[in-house]
Formats: sequence, structure tokens, C-alpha cells
Amino acid sequence: MEEGIDRMNPVFLFSGQGSQKPGMGADLMGVPEVASSFECASDVLGYDLAELVATASPEKLNDTRYAQPALCVLSVGIARALMARGVVPAAVLGFSLGQVSALAVSGMLSEEETYRFVKARAEFMAEAASAHAGAMSALLKADDEAVRAVCESCAQGDVLVPANYNSPGQIVISGMPDAVARAEEAWVAEGKRFARLATSGAFHSPLMADAAEKLAEYLAGVEFSEPAIPLICNVDASPLSAACAREHLAEHLTHPVRFQQSVEALEEQGHTTFWEVGFGGVLENLVKRIDRKAVRACVQDRASFDAALESLAPDAS
Repeated sequence: MEEGIDRMNPVFLFSGQGSQKPGMGADLMGVPEVASSFECASDVLGYDLAELVATASPEKLNDTRYAQPALCVLSVGIARALMARGVVPAAVLGFSLGQVSALAVSGMLSEEETYRFVKARAEFMAEAASAHAGAMSALLKADDEAVRAVCESCAQGDVLVPANYNSPGQIVISGMPDAVARAEEAWVAEGKRFARLATSGAFHSPLMADAAEKLAEYLAGVEFSEPAIPLICNVDASPLSAACAREHLAEHLTHPVRFQQSVEALEEQGHTTFWEVGFGGVLENLVKRIDRKAVRACVQDRASFDAALESLAPDAS
């Protein structure tokens, strides 16, 4: 792919749950497209989402029911604003929750339907997390074979599975709390480190089966359009089609997030520029771990928004 074209058409990456923070995006509310997305979402959700993000305590915003809509809407709003100013993404890729944002930006769902979807998804996942206690932990210096081995040896009849393939050397496991703790202990015994994640449940594991079943029922009544912008699916690191959307979006709750494989697939197609569109900067850092040569940015506030647009100006090349 020609470098100039790739620079003008970055891959948009959409943040996942865990990146939320009270006040995020506050200085972008003066951008019309961002404000419009929050207004649209507030109508769908039944409460003022912009006010909630601005005033909520960390504990409230960390609630899955609020965290998922807040992150999704901010990502969609920023993406809409960038696109309105001439930035057309070559493809879109979300991390877990971020895949919902990608549905709106790719054109597979309208904004209103996207926000109805994220509301239902968040409620189903929160219910499942409440009913089935779970935990998640990032294993460092990890590879697929070693992680699968530790999950098999430490499950002891409990649920314990690889959940997120983040980057080389970083794989997240998910499952019942005792099983995750046993895996962490075994990992340390091998001289390696881990980082327990601040999640409310064992996402992307069989413990989300109830949520996946309810989501499948919900999606049966949702009509998807073919994407105008390619959307790389977390489940199989391949482009998502309207025909496969319902199945893959439901499976997404119980299957691993293949983020590393998705970025690598995009690079194989010639994409070299990745912009995380949303709050946190987590995905930008993961891309750096996957390929240090990739051009990266995180567009999450007014300063980074203006800087991103400035970087595409003719005299910036």
C-alpha cells in the first residue's frame, strides 16, 4: 500500500472496557459530532450520558452497565468527527466492547441501533457476571502453548481459559476466581509475572454463556448492513459480513479476543497506520508491542484530536 494513502486512511481502533475514566472526553463536547453522538445515546439510554461521564464516581462508571455505553459512544463520536473532517478509515477494529463501536462506524448498524445494542449487551454481561463470579489476569512473557498448559493444569474442574490475545508475550486468562488464582501462582512459580485485571466478571469465557444466549435472542431481531468500511472481527481476525454478524457477535462473549492476530492480518494487507479512537491509549500500546514500526496515535481528547488532524495536513508529510 502506498505510504501516503495509508497515512491518510488509518485503521481506527476502538477501546475496550476498562479504559473508562470519569471526565473522559469532556473537552471534546464542543465538537458537534461528539456532542451529537452523546445526545443520540442519551435518548436511547434514557439518561444524560454526558452528564454521567462528567460527574459519576469511578465506582459508578466502572459498572459494566455504564462503562460500556460511555466508551462506545465516545469512540463513535470521535470517529464521526474525524470522518467529517476528511479522515476515512481504511478499516475498523475494536477490542471486545470496541467492536460495538466499530459496527456504527463501519455502517453495519445505525447509531441508534448501536446504542440499543450496547445497552442490551452491557445489561446481559452484568447479569452474567453477577450470577457467576469470575476473574481475569494478564499473564506476561506468555505464549499460546504455555498459557493453554497452565489453564489445563490449574482448572481442576473449574472454568479457566485464554481470553485475550493482546500482543506478543501478553495473554489474558479468564475463569472462576480460585482457578485464576491457581494459574497466577503457577505462573509465578515459573519465574513469570501476571497482572490481575479490574473486571467485574470472567469475560470471554464460558461463564458468559447466559449473556451470549440472551444476546443471540436480541440479535435475532436486528438487521445488519454490509460494512461500507471493512470491520475485522475479534472472533476470527477476519472481515465481518452481515450474514455472520449475529453469530459472531454472540460468540464474542464466550470466545477469545484475537487482537494481536487481527492487527497482524491488517498489516499483511499493507496497513501500517493505526489510530486508537477513544479513551485510554491501551490499544496504541498493544500495537507498539505487536510492531514497533507501525505508525500509532491515540485520539482521546481535544489536544490529540487537533494533533491527529494536523498530522494529515499537506505540509505535515
